[in-house]
Amino acid sequence: MTKTIGFLMACLISTPVLASNLDSITDTQANSGLKQALEQGAIKAVSQLGRTDGFMNNPQIKIPLPPAMQKVESIMRTLGQGQAFEQLDLTINRAAEASVPAAKNLLVGAVKKMTLTDAKNILTGGDTAGTDYFRKNSETQLQQTFLPIVTRYTQKLGLAQQYNQLAGQAAQFGLVKQEDASIERYVTQKALDGLYLTIANEEKALRANPIQYTAGMASKYGSSLLKTVFGALQ
Repeated sequence: MTKTIGFLMACLISTPVLASNLDSITDTQANSGLKQALEQGAIKAVSQLGRTDGFMNNPQIKIPLPPAMQKVESIMRTLGQGQAFEQLDLTINRAAEASVPAAKNLLVGAVKKMTLTDAKNILTGGDTAGTDYFRKNSETQLQQTFLPIVTRYTQKLGLAQQYNQLAGQAAQFGLVKQEDASIERYVTQKALDGLYLTIANEEKALRANPIQYTAGMASKYGSSLLKTVFGALQ
């Protein structure tokens, strides 16, 4: 069996790779190792975000109020609507946190469907090629999965419903972006963006130091495959 993927995996790190090490890795092993690493990176991202304060206390991905609502927030606060805005701010982030766990199975499924060609493209792609693969193969389904969960959180808030009504009308005149006209769709997309950003951070960590990144996984999940595949690249 050829060692194509085994050779390409050397691109993940800058350390010189011994040919004898790569010779011990088959395409199947390399492909499986990459799948395990990406799968566990995705699961880790879901675990980080799909819990209380996963979004709310993370400045990098905390979901802000829609731009149109931010413009009137200070005025509305002076009119006694401060508590409503604070509740909405909390609710949209709690909605994102509640929706993310539903991504686990879809992300794992996307990994299982990965072909040898997909693996080669990820290994020779940019720092977030694996994340791009996830987005391409899961975003539409995740949008459909997240939306009803987000809606259950926002539908009880009067301010959210008022926003939808006004923003929907404003969107018809181009005053509000179409994707921001529904607070539920806005939050759903922001939740997905936050999820993919977190997965991207995990992927960058893997590429920067694959041996250190996968060492903990191999022991935790009882698998020696990751150590075998990535260890040969040292």
